[in-house]
Amino acid sequence: MAPHDLRRPFKRAAISDQQRRRELSLQRQAQHRRDAQHQARCLASFLNPHSDPEPEPEPETTSETEPEPSDSPKELDIRHASKLKGAEARKWFARQLMLPEWMIDVPDQLPKDWYVFARPAGKRCFVVSSNGTTVSRLRNGSMLHHFPSALPSGARTKDSSGSAQSYSILDCIFHESDQTYYVIDMVCWREYSLYDCTAEFRFFWLSSKLAETGACDPPSQYHRYRFSPVPVYNCDQAGLSAAYTGAVPYVKDGLLFYNKHAHYQTGNTPLALVWKDENCSQYVIDTDSKGQVPSQQQVVLELQDNGNLSTSDDPPVVFGCLDRAFIEQTESRSGNLLRFAIGDGGLNFVDGKLEKADLHYLGKPNRARAFADSYSKVMFQYMARHSPLRIDDLLASINSLSDQENKPSDVEMVG
Repeated sequence: MAPHDLRRPFKRAAISDQQRRRELSLQRQAQHRRDAQHQARCLASFLNPHSDPEPEPEPETTSETEPEPSDSPKELDIRHASKLKGAEARKWFARQLMLPEWMIDVPDQLPKDWYVFARPAGKRCFVVSSNGTTVSRLRNGSMLHHFPSALPSGARTKDSSGSAQSYSILDCIFHESDQTYYVIDMVCWREYSLYDCTAEFRFFWLSSKLAETGACDPPSQYHRYRFSPVPVYNCDQAGLSAAYTGAVPYVKDGLLFYNKHAHYQTGNTPLALVWKDENCSQYVIDTDSKGQVPSQQQVVLELQDNGNLSTSDDPPVVFGCLDRAFIEQTESRSGNLLRFAIGDGGLNFVDGKLEKADLHYLGKPNRARAFADSYSKVMFQYMARHSPLRIDDLLASINSLSDQENKPSDVEMVG
């Protein structure tokens, strides 16, 4: 790893294309919206032959308007998933969460385009309320709790109102010590899909809708666990400092950064980022099964048909390749997750791309593990051991951008 640039400490040696992928993700979102609007107009014209062949463009969703319910594939999937049982249900729910990448470079326009908040320590899960009950499922899809709640359609009470088919989906972290679900995102609300709404809109709805239900009230007969939103800040200097040092009712486990324009997309996304250091997390460097920091970094990779060892990204990043004899010796199969240590040879990069990794086989991870590590997680852990990205780097990026915006431009006056 190259040392920090003394003039601009937040600029580091290139080890990823995270910024480029952020830009591509936003471009895909915009194209997806245009395609959906075009499809809707074509359908409307087909169903109504007297309609205007070139209707006015639909207005953008803002914080003053509510999304309309629809039977999009996501909504149909939710209804189908509610009928799944056992392994099928676990497999489906394991792929529904939006998973932040780890911050391995500082995003452009951090104070302008990003939110930040302190991430609660605990179990990340989806919470679904429907048909008079509430269920929470962990990242691997297994069930955490089955309980009554004050969420819409979340309990069978005499004064229940609304459609029996209505459902809501929240992205939460269950904080064990105070038995509270801290809500970090809202995915669906009373059957209104928020998947294709910006984070800015989703956070607005979360702050305005959740408290109305009584879900933030203390536990009661028909409300076993309390729900609570987390304080979200604009990622300027004051907001970053508040998230980093401010008091919260839960144990912190790093900071989460959300791009204000990002839709809720399943799987890994560079439009949501996690970052941590020793001052805001008890576990900066991954520990082993005994809770100890191993002498060498450990990574979990997925074995492919051709012997490649890859990450959980789409597309995956290849860290190495196993020969057929070794695969047979370890009784491994395609799709298996395998654990490796990164040896003294470390990770080698050429033009910002991983060229070689010094991997040493350790065995298979816990069977509860659903996915391989992402590339950004491996890199964040590697940086944490060698050249960590520090809070001063984030603040320097924010201050530098502010300085550029406040710098007066030289204009030649012609008299």
